[in-house]
Amino acid sequence: MLNASHICATNFTYSHYRLNHCLDDVAALGVQWFELWGVAPHLHIDTVQEADLQTLRRELAARELKLACFTPEQCVYPVNIAAENPQQREYSINYFRRSLEICESLESPLLFMTPGWGYEEDEPTEARSRAVDALAQLAHLAESRGVTLVLEVLQPRESNLASTVHELASLVNEISSPALDAALDIVGMAVGGDSVTDYLNAFGPKLRHCHFIDGTPAGHLALGDGNLPLKSYLSALREGGYNGLLSLEIAGGRYWQEPLEPMRQSIAFLRDALA
Repeated sequence: MLNASHICATNFTYSHYRLNHCLDDVAALGVQWFELWGVAPHLHIDTVQEADLQTLRRELAARELKLACFTPEQCVYPVNIAAENPQQREYSINYFRRSLEICESLESPLLFMTPGWGYEEDEPTEARSRAVDALAQLAHLAESRGVTLVLEVLQPRESNLASTVHELASLVNEISSPALDAALDIVGMAVGGDSVTDYLNAFGPKLRHCHFIDGTPAGHLALGDGNLPLKSYLSALREGGYNGLLSLEIAGGRYWQEPLEPMRQSIAFLRDALA
């Protein structure tokens, strides 16, 4: 049953601090699960070395933290698995191949992914086909590495390929791999006009991960800083049998200077709501 042990902290608001500062805060707040955002200065995909990864494994273990998910940055240029330019697309696929290697080194069971995007002036059919092809390649590789890809929707301003639960389910079902599951992003869900129940009905046990944040409805806000009906979402997740993690993907410049308080506030909100 969904409870406070399912809370997962992240480093999304800590980019102006060393990663160990974030890990110290998470441990002090009594959270055992951690989702790692793969971005400089904490972990840059193109430059990180195996020695760096082994050091990070030791830092996590020293704080008794478990890595739940690795989330490489992918919502900004130049990462786009649906890119029309073949060199950019190949770079993007290789970026996720490297991310799978990082998952293995860090013992992360999940690799978080988004569908990419196509040009707004084009019909999305060809871009979607490129995304399906890339996801199928990566899912096949993930199977051999014992990692599961979890795919989320993006907001319409971010992608024209999957911004509703129906479009996300269409991608996941078309690829039909045991190594490709779905993720629920609360803000993406709200902006897309969908519900928690829609996601549970569409994916069942293949709904593996949840970015649980607040919004208006957009924004990746600390819990309580937006106006979304978070407690009703939690009730629906519980009643629907969701047993994954609730990961606090709090993001945005408003939190960069003082990232501890929004994380503390969000953890307290979940502990109270799930008591």
